[in-house]
Formats: sequence, structure tokens, C-alpha cells
Amino acid sequence: MSAEIRGIVKEHARLAVNIDGLADDASLYDAGMTSHASVNVMLALEDAFDVEFPDELLKRSVFESVASIEAALRSLDAQAA
Repeated sequence: MSAEIRGIVKEHARLAVNIDGLADDASLYDAGMTSHASVNVMLALEDAFDVEFPDELLKRSVFESVASIEAALRSLDAQAA
């Protein structure tokens, strides 16, 4: 799942650095992602994983890092099961 998230972030986040050099817990915002780009990332994640982020997950901390995105997606997957 992490590799797929990284691919989406690489394509949509418009980072100032290469995501391949970032740890899973590194801040994507510190790496250059804007709030506008985070919306694009969220929409791409919804399409790729066939989920919809509920309002309570639409906050900066959820999209802060690859690890936090993965945790949110796993929680959505667990709720769907």
C-alpha cells in the first residue's frame, strides 16, 4: 500500500523534493505540498483505493505523511469490512 500511496503523492503533491528520498513519516507539507495539492492527493487516493474520506478525516494531519495516509486508508478499509 505504501508504494501505491507514494506513487500518487509523487504524481499529485507537487513536492519540492523527490518522495523516494523521504521516510514514510516525513512531513509532506515540509517537503512542499500545499493545501491545494493535498486536495488533489486526496481525490487521487479516493479513486485509486475506491474509498471516500469522511469529514472527520479531512484534516491536515491525515495527509501529513505517507504513514498517516496509510493509517487513514487502513481505518477506512477496516470500517468497510
